[in-house]
Amino acid sequence: MKFYSKKDILFSIIILGINAFLIGITIVGIINVEIGKGEYWTLILILAIVGLLFWLYFGTNYELSKKDGLIYRSGPFNGKINTDRITEIIKEKTLWVGFRPATARKGLIIKYDKYNELYISPKTNELFISKILELNNKIKISDGQAELK
Repeated sequence: MKFYSKKDILFSIIILGINAFLIGITIVGIINVEIGKGEYWTLILILAIVGLLFWLYFGTNYELSKKDGLIYRSGPFNGKINTDRITEIIKEKTLWVGFRPATARKGLIIKYDKYNELYISPKTNELFISKILELNNKIKISDGQAELK
């Protein structure tokens, strides 16, 4: 089953704002002929950055399967974790450091192996948790809000 990443307003403003700024200064530079023939490499660099940010924004998703476990994709970054390796899922909490193939806050922190963590943000945390528990019902589910009390 495939799950698309939730997109919150903060992440959307950051990604779309940076892209709008980069595209805007590129268009202004072309219109005002400020970019000479020897500076076309800057256009390629800016367009590559814009493309990467859009790829991260629109290309983030997660898939659960019996064979491969959890497969995550976020632009050029992807990987898979067998569900047998997952020990705990913390819901409704945000991981601010580490690997985050996610586009929103208040997602899921997946703890696997001994010390590894992965932060994801499926559109519906509860549906994702119920489907992953069908694959491995030994996963501990914790509430991130309970730790704050």
